[in-house]
Amino acid sequence: MKQISNIVDALLPTRPLQEDEYLNETDGLIYCAKCHTPRQHPVQLNDRVMLPTVRCRCQQEQDEKETAERKRQEFLMEVSRLKANGLQDKSLRDYTFANDRGYNPELQKAHEYVAHWEEMKARSLGLLLWGDVGTGKSFFAGCIANALLDQGIPVLMTNFSRILNTLTGMYSDDRNQFVDSFNKYSLLIIDDLGIERNSEFALEQVFHVIDSRYRSKKPMIVTTNLTLDELKHPQDLAHSRIYDRILERCVPLKINNQNIRELNAVANMQEARNIFQSGT
Repeated sequence: MKQISNIVDALLPTRPLQEDEYLNETDGLIYCAKCHTPRQHPVQLNDRVMLPTVRCRCQQEQDEKETAERKRQEFLMEVSRLKANGLQDKSLRDYTFANDRGYNPELQKAHEYVAHWEEMKARSLGLLLWGDVGTGKSFFAGCIANALLDQGIPVLMTNFSRILNTLTGMYSDDRNQFVDSFNKYSLLIIDDLGIERNSEFALEQVFHVIDSRYRSKKPMIVTTNLTLDELKHPQDLAHSRIYDRILERCVPLKINNQNIRELNAVANMQEARNIFQSGT
């Protein structure tokens, strides 16, 4: 290295030092005054020695930090975009594990579904959440949606009423394109299966949605107020071809809980009383 240093001195004068640099007398290279690693690297070409600038250790660490922060911000922006597209009702953003009040003992199953998402995805396995009105089926599904979205996984959570309202008035080709667009999402969650029971048009469109998802071999989660017996023993072929596809791909899970809406109403009423009493 001493020989290289002599060649350097003879052929190429060193560049001006910055405030945070010093010249190492041992090898004749410029070093960082903070981390004491070189900011030059000698490269010998025939009888010449070039001294290209290199990043010292602390500069490399700073670059890595900035890159990591940039990637983090890009990821957060992507998650925000996914949520804007995937949670069509803004109130769904509050359906998170962090907001669980402990009303729903079955919610542990939602944690498990998220934890085993890659396996669920590979096996095209979803959930059929059934039970009485107000027992927390939508909250259960929303917790899964938000947890996966927070990981950057595309999820769409919508409901059959919104889908049917959108499809009404569309031409056939537009309907096909709209339904097929659901399959760009890794997980499709649809609330309120059963509203289509008294309409031939609605039945046909719901079948189209379910069949398209079935053929895509991607998982879906469906919620319904129907009983499992009603789903397993439909009244006619039109319903049977919908329910059979759902039951084949979605594991039935009864949300056997108290009416959470009533519990929330009672809690809100008590909180209001406390506020009024504190003001007197």
